[in-house]
Amino acid sequence: MGLTLVGATLLAQPAAAHVGSLGGLMTPVAVPTWLTILTGGIIVGVSFMFTSLLTDHAAIRAINGWRLLLSPPTSVRQALRITVQGLSVGVLVVVVTAGLIGPQTPTSNFAILFVWAGWWAGYTMSVYLFGNTWEWCNPWRALVAPVPRNGYRSYPERLGGWPSVVALLGLVWLEVISPVASDPQLLAAVIIGYSVVTLTGAVVFGPDAWFEQVDPIARVFRCYGRIAPLQRTETGVAFKLPTAALAARGDNLEADDTAFIIALLWVTTYDGFISTPLWGTLLRPLVAVGVPPLAVYFGTIVAGFTLFLSVFRLAARRSRRSGRTYITPRFIEGWFAPALLPIAAGYHLAHFLGFYITLSPALQTVALQPFSQPADVLVLILPAWFSLVQLGFVLFGHLLAVWTAHALAFDLFPGKLKPIRSQYPFVVVMIFYTMTSLWILTQPFTTPPYV
Repeated sequence: MGLTLVGATLLAQPAAAHVGSLGGLMTPVAVPTWLTILTGGIIVGVSFMFTSLLTDHAAIRAINGWRLLLSPPTSVRQALRITVQGLSVGVLVVVVTAGLIGPQTPTSNFAILFVWAGWWAGYTMSVYLFGNTWEWCNPWRALVAPVPRNGYRSYPERLGGWPSVVALLGLVWLEVISPVASDPQLLAAVIIGYSVVTLTGAVVFGPDAWFEQVDPIARVFRCYGRIAPLQRTETGVAFKLPTAALAARGDNLEADDTAFIIALLWVTTYDGFISTPLWGTLLRPLVAVGVPPLAVYFGTIVAGFTLFLSVFRLAARRSRRSGRTYITPRFIEGWFAPALLPIAAGYHLAHFLGFYITLSPALQTVALQPFSQPADVLVLILPAWFSLVQLGFVLFGHLLAVWTAHALAFDLFPGKLKPIRSQYPFVVVMIFYTMTSLWILTQPFTTPPYV
């Protein structure tokens, strides 16, 4: 429906310039920017008013507690897990090899297309739409599984999950400032370096400690997996309503866990922001007076994360006042932080679905011959109306976030008015996040300067 096959050369430059961005592959939204942003903020505010009508604690718990158990035989699950782990290791080897010796054109190289379109875009979407399978698909975990489980060093508890926060920000910054998204050999080198660090850490501290606390990729998929309707259980899989696993978790996150969720939300926003015309307008005067561009990119990703985290913490403090409770702001932060995950997922879906659809034909073609130059590589051109679908994904993610926060509030606070009042500051924060995301999606794509 309106999708047209064209030659890969039409999209090679935008994809190579910044493979994580969609702007070069899509047309901006035809609706006026101010109207789009205002409408998004109003929708989030109105959705909060509607959810506030449901004030029955038992009814909210019943909605989030509903599930359908699916229990395949244990032998089938074990065989499937072993098969998937073996395939994941094989794919990792092929990706590295293709990056080193395969075609060096981005849209003809299997490593580039698989990592950015197939894995970071396509596979990530499968995690928050269907369920987290990364524990099975993680090739590094499969490689360290045969290592004897004795002699592990104790992971320093004082570090917690903060290394994963730093690593996530660092990986996105590296993707932005380097040609790792368009240079197959550089991508292969980064994967090799990442593999060495990951395997060493998992062997020294143990796979459980490493992949739960340090590895940013495993933590990203674990966070996104909590949104999905399919949740793993001890006996199989449970089918629940989307975000029900977030709203019915009944525990509180530590400061490092909250920071990681904020970082996950921010990095996708950052990836889109640096592809807007405003970014170039702000960056060029700084570079003109002698500030190194890489320092500006680094300072911006750190400052943006700090801003997002500070705004959320301010909301937690205000929530304590509006909810008239003695619960500490630190506890409130950890309690409501999971409500931000649907926002991150909605923006990721809006940001990457078009990118995935566009390059899927090319990925299928090069997958058949990953080490040689294909005769013809095709990509898809998306119709103009697809930009409206993007906006819908962003808004849907925020609506799920409003419901999740509502359920969490009624699970924490007694009565009917106290839970509703406690949400006021967080609704303001969600409107702020919504308007920021919608503004980015309405901007035309520009290649980030100086990188």
